[in-house]
Amino acid sequence: MAIPFIEDNDQTRARAEHLEKLRGLVGNVYPNKFERSRVTEAEDTITAVIERFRNHEPEVKEGERPAQEVLERANEELNKVEVRISGRISTPPRIMGKAAFVHLSDGVSRLQIYVRKADVKAIHNDDKAPIEEGWEVFNLLDHGDFIGVSGYLFITKTGELSVHVHELQFLAKAMLPMPDKLHGIADPEIRQRQRYADLIAGSLKIETTRAVEPPSMDLSSREVFERRSKVITAMRRFLDEHGYIEVETPMLTPKATGAAARPFKTHHNALDIDLYARIAPELYLKRLVVGGFEKVYELNRNFRNEGIDRTHNPEFTMLEFYCAYMDVNGMMDFCEEMLRSSVYTATGHTHIRAEGHDIDFSQPFERLSMKEAIAKYWKPLYGRIAEWKIDEDWLSNPKNIVLFANFQKMWNEFGNQRFHLTARTDEPSEAPEIFAAAVNGTLKEAESVANNSNQHSDEVQVGQHLAYIFEEVAERQLIQPTFITDFPKPISPLSKASPNDPTVAERFELFIGGLECANGFSELNDPQEQYDRFLDQAQARERGDDEAMLLDEDYIRALSYGMPPAAGIGIGIDRLTMLLTGKRSIRDVILFPHMRPEQPGQ
Repeated sequence: MAIPFIEDNDQTRARAEHLEKLRGLVGNVYPNKFERSRVTEAEDTITAVIERFRNHEPEVKEGERPAQEVLERANEELNKVEVRISGRISTPPRIMGKAAFVHLSDGVSRLQIYVRKADVKAIHNDDKAPIEEGWEVFNLLDHGDFIGVSGYLFITKTGELSVHVHELQFLAKAMLPMPDKLHGIADPEIRQRQRYADLIAGSLKIETTRAVEPPSMDLSSREVFERRSKVITAMRRFLDEHGYIEVETPMLTPKATGAAARPFKTHHNALDIDLYARIAPELYLKRLVVGGFEKVYELNRNFRNEGIDRTHNPEFTMLEFYCAYMDVNGMMDFCEEMLRSSVYTATGHTHIRAEGHDIDFSQPFERLSMKEAIAKYWKPLYGRIAEWKIDEDWLSNPKNIVLFANFQKMWNEFGNQRFHLTARTDEPSEAPEIFAAAVNGTLKEAESVANNSNQHSDEVQVGQHLAYIFEEVAERQLIQPTFITDFPKPISPLSKASPNDPTVAERFELFIGGLECANGFSELNDPQEQYDRFLDQAQARERGDDEAMLLDEDYIRALSYGMPPAAGIGIGIDRLTMLLTGKRSIRDVILFPHMRPEQPGQ
């Protein structure tokens, strides 16, 4: 019976007919295995064979052919090399009378094979015996099929390394036509929804001559995920070499704790309890520090039932680790060293290009307090024309923070639109007087609202306002690696307060290319203070903040056994991969991102 949701057209019907004819010739058309040779010492993948024997290809100028004596010398050695290789047919077969050329791909590299009617046999998949209908089998192959071949290596008259095939084994049929071999898949939604087709398209894509060199970050999908794998491996190795132990903690938890986020909820039938997909492993990892694991890490998935945009996915990968007897400054130093080393290992250099910016990991990472960053990056936006003179002292006044936050919200809601409608432009430099009037007019309206507000008396709201101002004014301008420190304590419930200023937490976030990539702090290890902080969070939940943390009694009990001074950090692997691969969307660095169903009910 035909598969109902697979397209029915001339191409799919022709492929189905070819499959039935192949079944009559070779028996089982989906054999269990194919054993490859080991000429390259490891298993002979197409990539391994090319890397091992590429040096036999003669160097010739474009449009020229190698001399006959050069070919004879190369083939005298190569013809002695018998290989068994397998892969996907990556180009439609070029049949020239009684012979044909075609390329096979292992997903990374392509190798040409040469098939001649006179001397090719096929393998019957049921008894593995050779059959004479090799050429007939070859003519039933389609672009995208998987085959295995045996033969000897040689260099063609055009100078290309190839395999002269004497045995061919059919391995699997591609029932759907392959993506465009010239352009690949242009639609990003199809690439993300059907990652398998995206990866196939990348392996089949024909390299075309370009008038200019492609950008250094013009990576195929496979190269993106290979680089992701390399950076994860490099970070793991760095932690292992520094004495950290990798652990696994629960993915389903009885309480949604460890971060401020909305969880996914499920039910455990056997235990008859509700469980939550973890939003962070933090509290479990710190329980292990209590238990004597001085250096511990976990690299795994977190789940947050929140919005989706170009930098957020509800399921994401986080590297989280903790070190006893270290504080926030030591953790920033360690993070910087690890990222510099891992970026170099994964990419071969310490400079990357992302969003049109050159980012340099070789230089010391800048460190700014949250207030310093606001004061620094306010100026390019509004500082030359606004009546305020903002600096750290000005931001130390809670009333000023509330005032600034109200201004920014009003500017986002209607001030910027007012400027656009009046000036008929989005560029302030094109209408500086109108822009100045719009800014100062919005400032006055914000002052009027702030004068009638008591928000400045609520420490939690003031802290949230300061974080909001930072996000709006400074965050996207932090291009080079920058640590932002001195977060308001009320919005950092798991962090120790600074010994120099009890109103701020010993916490940092790392920003690169305008993206938050890491969050770390000196861990709060006083059980009484942690309990009080949880109670503050409970009050926030009562006021309607459904992302405030829940009280975790068992974690308080663990802290009561004593936890040494410690620092911890969480690093977002997806966002770091975005930077290292030049991708603008988090969906492009997750193999199978969550997406809306193509049809309701799917």
